[in-house]
Amino acid sequence: MALLVSGVLVNIGSFSIYPYLAVLLRDRMGMEMGRVGVVLGLATLVQFASAPATAALAERVGLQRCLLGATVLYSLGGAAFLTGDSSPVLSVAGLLLISAGGSLYSPAYRGYLMNGVGPERRPALVSAGNAAGNFGIALGPVLGALLIRYPDAMFGLVTVIYVSLAIGHLFLPRERRGEDDRSVEPFRRMFSGLAVLPFATTALSIYLYMQFYQYLSSYSQGRMPTLLFGAAMMGYSLGLVFVQPLLAERVGRMAYRTAMAVGFACLAAGMAAFAGGNGLTVVAGVAIISVGNAVLFLKNDLEALARSRRPATVVFGQQRLAVGVGSFLSGVIGGHVYGTFDHAGILPGFWLAVAAQCVLLPPLLLGTRQWFRSVRGRAGPR
Repeated sequence: MALLVSGVLVNIGSFSIYPYLAVLLRDRMGMEMGRVGVVLGLATLVQFASAPATAALAERVGLQRCLLGATVLYSLGGAAFLTGDSSPVLSVAGLLLISAGGSLYSPAYRGYLMNGVGPERRPALVSAGNAAGNFGIALGPVLGALLIRYPDAMFGLVTVIYVSLAIGHLFLPRERRGEDDRSVEPFRRMFSGLAVLPFATTALSIYLYMQFYQYLSSYSQGRMPTLLFGAAMMGYSLGLVFVQPLLAERVGRMAYRTAMAVGFACLAAGMAAFAGGNGLTVVAGVAIISVGNAVLFLKNDLEALARSRRPATVVFGQQRLAVGVGSFLSGVIGGHVYGTFDHAGILPGFWLAVAAQCVLLPPLLLGTRQWFRSVRGRAGPR
């Protein structure tokens, strides 16, 4: 329970800052938006692309020690932000330290939850860990919105949260190590045992989902009240908090292709609803996507655990890399496509194009996998 509370508080701290970083960096540092994008892209790269390496590190030094080390990095990052009012270097360093803390904390946190747990308990614990994180994601932006005009107070509160977590993690029990624990493999094997289909499906899920997360705020301006949009986004995270644990056992028993069909169908329906261009259709689309992601994200993780023989910490590190791949593709491809539709004056068509991808890309992914398997089968021993 204490670790779940930590999962909430970590994300409250991080997501009270993350949604407003572009504004804070521009206003505090006078940085033009092109450079802000580079800084944020670098932070994302640190946070996600390094996850397999930090997961492998956690295998060596221990999960509790990694959690403690991550909260120390969080604390240093918050302090750097707090003292970086007149120093661009400190502000950027704070962002990178917090990103590094997130890269180290996430796989260790989820691996610790899975420590000593059998397959029958995984759905409940994975969903509980996700719910804790999403509850923090829901509350963090609200706190940030209240303090956005008072950055010193914001960073001071965030630093207090991180330091308190670091102190609390000093008393977190060390994880149990059973006699059947696997020996630690070299760093060069941190990608071995990769569950390919869950990895690819996670990357695709995030690529499609991030279209909504990154571009809906811009699209909604002038189409619905800002307060209603903020409430809808908070409702999205709260939907994951409450829906995913309720569906956990059912999703655990569900066939993977069925879960993919449900999840991507909800994504398609939600994206299509956004094309309506008013508050009602946007709220409806957000609610549908919340339900779809509750199924899809949980099943992706459970399937990755089931298909890999590596420790849970390593599996979650690999899955976090898939999140980074999907986020990167969303930024590179989605931003260009959004700009094209915006320039043409048919911006609702962007959401229909994303909805079409939600329908077409999953079968293409499964078909490609089947083709590779058949090719490998024909190329096997004769």
